[in-house]
Amino acid sequence: MNPLEFIQFTPKTNCGECGQAACLAFAVAVTKGGADPSRCPHLAPAGLKVNQDQQDKQDGNDLDRVERGQEERDMALVAYLKSKIRDMNFSQVAPLLGAEWRSQNPDLISFEYLGRSVALSKDDVRLDGVHLVDPRDQILLYNYVSFGGGDVPRENWVGMESLPNSISKVRTLSSYCEQPLARRFSGRLDILAGICSQVGAFPGPEEQSASLGVIIPVLPRVIHYLLFWDEEPEDGFESKVKVLFDEHVLDFLDIESLVFSTERMAERIMELDS
Repeated sequence: MNPLEFIQFTPKTNCGECGQAACLAFAVAVTKGGADPSRCPHLAPAGLKVNQDQQDKQDGNDLDRVERGQEERDMALVAYLKSKIRDMNFSQVAPLLGAEWRSQNPDLISFEYLGRSVALSKDDVRLDGVHLVDPRDQILLYNYVSFGGGDVPRENWVGMESLPNSISKVRTLSSYCEQPLARRFSGRLDILAGICSQVGAFPGPEEQSASLGVIIPVLPRVIHYLLFWDEEPEDGFESKVKVLFDEHVLDFLDIESLVFSTERMAERIMELDS
């Protein structure tokens, strides 16, 4: 399926909720770049059933085919990242990752991921003792290890827009992390604060002006500063969320994985709210 075909299943409103500036850009990202089609909350998969008989004769449901292709690319990336860490000495890299290493199991390191326990080997990764199936989480965790770690973050905070090569990611961050959290916890400041504590959050600098400012260790060396301004209906202000990063965060993750880490942070917080 080419972009002009795929765009027919989008709302064509250029709402930006997918993280792209326009529906055509999203169609290109899906069909040419392997982006996840579910990023569009308004996608009309029912439309893909038009001429279903003919479609089935050709190559089945195009949306399913796109999703399968994305999964194959994800698994290929997992395999590549595993190959990158194959020759790593975990005893040396563990302290740089904020991880734990034990001589009894030299090819295994342990660390926390949003308040959950990770046991990562060169062939497998487990989350709270359960084999991790989702390739996107595997990509994030193996990528974190493959970067080799570094110094403890100094907590000099910057926005996504201040990081290199991040222009196209600012809207994605807003659409998949900041806006959902702002909507979910509007008028529920105490609930948000309690949930953040469950993932190991601690208070941010006192000089911040937000209703809530907490530092969330997504990974030991990848910490996000979550700022939440609660709604003020009498003044016409809606709730707002802003996520900041340590200025050296890209020493630990590439920009794509960093954005995904914010999505997972938002999802984890909302999961705990349920």
